[in-house]
Amino acid sequence: MQFTKVYEALNWASSFLRENGRDENAGELLLQHLLKMERSKLLAELREELEADVIETFIEGINRVADGYPLQYLIGFEEFYGRKFMVNEEVLIPRPETEELVYGVLARMKRKFTDSINLVDVGTGSGAIAITLALEHASANVFTIDIAEESLKVARENAERLGAQVTFLHGDLLRPLIEQGLKVDVVVSNPPYIPEEDMLTLSPVVKDHEPLRALVGGVDGLDFYRRFMVEIPQVLKNEGIVAFEVGVGQGELVAELLRQTFPGSMVEVVNDINGKDRMVFAEIGFS
Repeated sequence: MQFTKVYEALNWASSFLRENGRDENAGELLLQHLLKMERSKLLAELREELEADVIETFIEGINRVADGYPLQYLIGFEEFYGRKFMVNEEVLIPRPETEELVYGVLARMKRKFTDSINLVDVGTGSGAIAITLALEHASANVFTIDIAEESLKVARENAERLGAQVTFLHGDLLRPLIEQGLKVDVVVSNPPYIPEEDMLTLSPVVKDHEPLRALVGGVDGLDFYRRFMVEIPQVLKNEGIVAFEVGVGQGELVAELLRQTFPGSMVEVVNDINGKDRMVFAEIGFS
């Protein structure tokens, strides 16, 4: 391919990515990253010449994206709730539906609590949920747990860069809180929930590059939710909120687990913006 100008590079990338079944916008995002430009400035300079080294790096990057490598890992970040979070292959790339989970948690916290509260995010990955909740709800004392030290390293860097006060704990599910005898008002988690056989049908962009430990939830995808039903009662205060992201079609199954564990609680399955059951919220012990 022969091009030297911004618009030529974008046209080539868009066409090439479309032919390979990838997101056509990846070229624009990659070029913004390489040139360190906001979108408005990039579009204002469409006829500007590109340096040879930028062209070489751009072509190499677009080829990797066309082969299925996630753009977010290539440029090193993803937007979440209006902030940039660093990501690499040790963490799941934050998704828009998880923003809806965070929004739902914030709305319920505001409605149910007036004083400062303790909150734990389990399986933090990049830290997107915990850090966003800490920044959006300043009176929350936020803990977050992950079984992988590599993930915690990324989350700590994100917290430091974004100025969030979060306590990071290394361990399996809620064990670190149980072992320390700590109680919380809110438990939120986006756990691994993909059934084992469904992994075969996932896009190679996901299954070949994102960490499997953050994706697979056993034969039916519900293993982690069942474990939560044993551990949450050991850490939740008498009045509390539980919030889960779930896979499509799992909403009522997870809701029933919560109803059985917390009889009399108000459990709600909430659809995302696409009309899919992606969130389950439980309000427990409130009169």
